[in-house]
Amino acid sequence: MRAAILQMCSSDDPGENLQTVLSALSQAKAAGADILLTPEVTNCVSQSRAHQARVLRLEAEDQTLASVRNAAREAGIWVLLGSFGLQSGDPDGRFANRSFLISDRGEIAGWYDKIHMFDVNVTETETFRESDGYRPGDRAVVVETPLATFGLSICYDMRFAYLYRDLAKAGAQVLTVPAAFSPVTGKAHWETLLRARAIETGCFVIAPAQTGDHKVSTGKPRQTHGHSLVVAPWGEVLLDAGTDPGLHIIDVDVKEVDKARGRVPSIRHDRPYTLVT
Repeated sequence: MRAAILQMCSSDDPGENLQTVLSALSQAKAAGADILLTPEVTNCVSQSRAHQARVLRLEAEDQTLASVRNAAREAGIWVLLGSFGLQSGDPDGRFANRSFLISDRGEIAGWYDKIHMFDVNVTETETFRESDGYRPGDRAVVVETPLATFGLSICYDMRFAYLYRDLAKAGAQVLTVPAAFSPVTGKAHWETLLRARAIETGCFVIAPAQTGDHKVSTGKPRQTHGHSLVVAPWGEVLLDAGTDPGLHIIDVDVKEVDKARGRVPSIRHDRPYTLVT
């Protein structure tokens, strides 16, 4: 499987970000890629709930999603839209943070809503309350494709190891972890957590990331860590995209999953136990 990893510095303008994705899709096709993978909140990086309410759409009405589906079909390439911010229709007005796996026919092969919300106090000046604006999902998702079997997740999910163990046990060979990671936690935890998820499941981990200083028209500015990673099932980092936006092409040999699990088949070694306190 030849994968094209798009590292982005998305703005809060969905139309502008769409052009970046479409350009990357064209480049991916020219490079012979089978799949393009984009970061979390590909369509809009914003911490202004009012701005999000103005520019985000319901899935059925989202022209960015429709355009990417059409382009994927025309190019004959799969696309993992790491995530989109979407109107959810919920009475409380919260949005959905949704990942889409789009087939080379432009069909939605699977979708996943981020389960774990980033409600944290990173520093005295850097706090996040994702659950104020987004409602959490409640379903884990594995999608079988001709390329590989994918287990879908988003960003903060990576801190919850049991989710990835369940995805691997359900057949996932490639774990996707699109992200918009904080520079502070990114420096401390990003690579370590992603390598751990690969090692403990025997899966490839592909984590396309947002990077840099994001241009916003209103609201608090945002910085993200970058360093999109591809990690092999044995834990080796095969790609680190650094901090510049851009497209990276890498060949992923899915047969390495069975080799790693043959050496250390830990996903088959669960034992029941009693917790004593």
